[in-house]
Amino acid sequence: MTEKPWQIVDVSAVAPLTDLEFIQFQKLMLEVAGITLSNEKKPLVAGRLTKRIRECGLSTFSQYLQRLQGRERGEELQRALDLLTTNETYFFREPKHFDFLSANILPHCRPGQGFRIWSAACSSGEETYSIAMTLAETLDYGCWSVLGSDLSTRVLDKARSGHYPLERAKDIPKPLLSRYCLKGIGSQEGTFLMDRKLRACTEFLQVNLNAPLPNLGLFDVIFLRNVMIYFSQDTKRAVVARLLPLLKSGGYFFVGHSESLNGITTALESIMPAIYKKP
Repeated sequence: MTEKPWQIVDVSAVAPLTDLEFIQFQKLMLEVAGITLSNEKKPLVAGRLTKRIRECGLSTFSQYLQRLQGRERGEELQRALDLLTTNETYFFREPKHFDFLSANILPHCRPGQGFRIWSAACSSGEETYSIAMTLAETLDYGCWSVLGSDLSTRVLDKARSGHYPLERAKDIPKPLLSRYCLKGIGSQEGTFLMDRKLRACTEFLQVNLNAPLPNLGLFDVIFLRNVMIYFSQDTKRAVVARLLPLLKSGGYFFVGHSESLNGITTALESIMPAIYKKP
């Protein structure tokens, strides 16, 4: 039997990600988000973007790159960033930081004086609400607020809802769980919701730490944890320099336990590993 001269095109097929295409994605992520994608991340990029490329009716990563770099790239670029940004987080991650906040910072707050904390890479909000629960244990409602920010609009939508699967509650201390979390019933069984009064003291905003910052005001404490591991040394210096003017004198700056500000800035003094203070 002779082969038919025409065949149906499989529009669902996406050509494999080439090395050259991956290099272009590396440059794009560094330019837009300050994120350095190591060569080992090539399978991750391919895995997370293939479905989206198919949804766009495209068949190659080069075609998708052209769309991301085109005139109307805004919305699609945000979709790509949402897919490529790693957002691993959980409640009360690195608990010694919350212990320090509770024992060493909050007791010095003056009654009635406003107190603000910025969770500068908040992901889906677990860190932000962990901070909020810690503050609510010591300070009166109305005297404090927490801003959570992230580059990804997808995770920010989750954070604003304050609604999580019940298995995410395992790291919340039981007294706080009973005071600030509402267990779902009926159609919401298997989930929990952060308390309304707690949510009223939190705000979530999209902020690109690698671009000029919006007018956010001043903060008593800034959490910038477990995000600089994705940045180059130069990007780390630029990001920290951008955030420091927003930290009050005497304010505290937290980074992740696997991170350090050595070689990044001399404007802060080290208090203990991963905790710094602005003179």
